[in-house]
Amino acid sequence: MRSSTFTALLMAAGVCLAVTPALAQDLKVRPGTDRVEGAPGSLQDVAAPAPILGPRLSPAFSPPRFNGKPDFGGVWNNETITGVSRAPAFGGRLLLTEAETRSIEGANDKLIARASAPTKAGATIKDIEAGDTCSGGRSGAAQVCNYDAAWTAPGDKVMRVNGQPRTSLLTTPDGQYPKAKRQETAAERERRLQANVGEGGEGSAAERNRGPQNDNPETRGLAERCVVVRQSPPMFHGLYNNNYFFQMAPDHVAIVTEMIHDARIIRLHSTHRADDVRPWFGDSIGWWEGDTLVVETTNLPQAQAYRGSWQNLKVVERFTMVSPQRMNYRFEIVDPTMWDKPWGGEYEFVRGGRMFEYACHEGNYGLANILSGARAEDAEAAGREQGQTPARP
Repeated sequence: MRSSTFTALLMAAGVCLAVTPALAQDLKVRPGTDRVEGAPGSLQDVAAPAPILGPRLSPAFSPPRFNGKPDFGGVWNNETITGVSRAPAFGGRLLLTEAETRSIEGANDKLIARASAPTKAGATIKDIEAGDTCSGGRSGAAQVCNYDAAWTAPGDKVMRVNGQPRTSLLTTPDGQYPKAKRQETAAERERRLQANVGEGGEGSAAERNRGPQNDNPETRGLAERCVVVRQSPPMFHGLYNNNYFFQMAPDHVAIVTEMIHDARIIRLHSTHRADDVRPWFGDSIGWWEGDTLVVETTNLPQAQAYRGSWQNLKVVERFTMVSPQRMNYRFEIVDPTMWDKPWGGEYEFVRGGRMFEYACHEGNYGLANILSGARAEDAEAAGREQGQTPARP
């Protein structure tokens, strides 16, 4: 199975950036992450245009209509090598220069070519990791090989909004997640880790791969059980399966993700449910502000907490078609118990191709092996208590 939590490791490979004469030294940047290595100083002073925030329609563009409102119907894609958060060396700079963009994308093309090349005969996993050619360039002790480049599709372009290349999807002043007003409790952390355990989960193997979570399929992680993989809302890209199908109806909008089988149903002209029932992906209602679809989501379940917030979390999303091939997407995170003020970001979807089935459990021997391995450990433990060492199955 695949996992969306590899998003944080997208395209983690060395990239050289050509910078201004004031910083006449190559920098190693890891696209899709927030790391810049070997920077001689801050990149904040590099000249870049002022960012254009919010949707700007292409000249003479008028979106197609359904029931009198813009018709988003069809497949849209949000893959990119731009990370959600910003490399700290860029400071408050939301935009890359065109020279930096060409350098990052060019180096990424070379990375993909290297990762897609045939593996040398006799090569071991250590050789592949040392050559930085696995999983689209991920390597090292904490980034072990799992998929080669042929199985991934994270994107190969820097994210542009209104034609401007961005350093991050977040539009906070420093491009970072704001610091929360409170930290999660030990009980909250345990519940979150329990929901995420397994493929796509958090914590080390030693921390999470022993204990009662291996007793039953229901106690394994959501992604591993093919229940939920990708956090939504807000909507972010992953290592693959970055297509979304939008279906319009007079009183509803459905967004079906290519990743697994997830579907968000947005009720138009409605109000939030009054009970405390918390369905997967929360309770979403929508309305129109001109040609912008506004979607407000509350009642997210604890298993889908975002940055530690769930009980009082509200996510506001805005979708605006700006050309036949691009759609501006803005999101705002609101929880006064966690953050002093709302925060968020934006990017642009592009028209996608066709949707493919994600057969999550097809050939899934991993979950069965985890559970059978745990039963073998149980048998060994029982044998030790009786002074015996039972044979492994």
